[in-house]
Amino acid sequence: MATRGIARLIRSQFVHDLPLVIFGCAVAALATDMFLIPSGLAAGGVTGIATIINELAARQGINLPVGIQTIVMNAAIMLLVVRSGGMMYAVQTATGFVLYGFFTDLFAPFVVPLGHSELLVPALWGGIILGLGLGLSFRCGVSTGGSDTVAQIIARRFSLPLGTTVMVIDCLICAASAPVFSVDNALAAALSMVVTGIVVDRVVDGGNTQRAAFIISEHYEEISHDVLHGLDRGVTRIQARGEWTGEERPMLFVILDKREIQLLKAVVAERDPRAIMVITDVNEALGEGFKELGA
Repeated sequence: MATRGIARLIRSQFVHDLPLVIFGCAVAALATDMFLIPSGLAAGGVTGIATIINELAARQGINLPVGIQTIVMNAAIMLLVVRSGGMMYAVQTATGFVLYGFFTDLFAPFVVPLGHSELLVPALWGGIILGLGLGLSFRCGVSTGGSDTVAQIIARRFSLPLGTTVMVIDCLICAASAPVFSVDNALAAALSMVVTGIVVDRVVDGGNTQRAAFIISEHYEEISHDVLHGLDRGVTRIQARGEWTGEERPMLFVILDKREIQLLKAVVAERDPRAIMVITDVNEALGEGFKELGA
């Protein structure tokens, strides 16, 4: 089983897209080193926490590089969240935060910090360039970890909407940076965070945030288990029948964020390379787990 998984990984689209993933992570790290860290902008996520810790440690004469901090924190979070998402899911998730953390520390001694007397300039340009780099990685199904994975734990435990939970966590991190840097820095970091999110949406595919996937496979039980416990997404099983063969087989229906589509593809491909999967846009999702009806 493990050998087949490794073989599929080697032949996968993920390996084909790896140069773009590396470039995207490098661009994101460059933005972090040039604009965000030098200006004291803790723009949410694990990187924001690491930026705060880095500043507090520096005041005590201790060097705690932001990159290695993000790798350690993301690895710890991943152990709590990733239970059965499959090897491809784990590899794609780990690749993102390791590359991003590695490049962040690699570039730090060499880049020229482009801080500015007005925080608006590094906040905007840092957010734009960071969003560009992250968006390129997300297009290839690779995430750099961070608040998304923390939000999965909290949202699952307290039955909260995932998107709202991510936003609250990132805002709290920005707010926590105010006593360390300043209120102006915290506000600029929040602005940079919003800009990053907008650019990521545009780079990935234009801003529509949700997708619906229909999956037909003989291995529907394994795929359903991986989606439920690996991606932490709900799955609806619909009984379907092939008109040509007359065979009845369950079809899985999943609604998820566009950034998770490539992870879903990896999960399905690992379980059943011959599966049929149809992905479509969702204009709006209402009801349990989504926006309330009538809201």
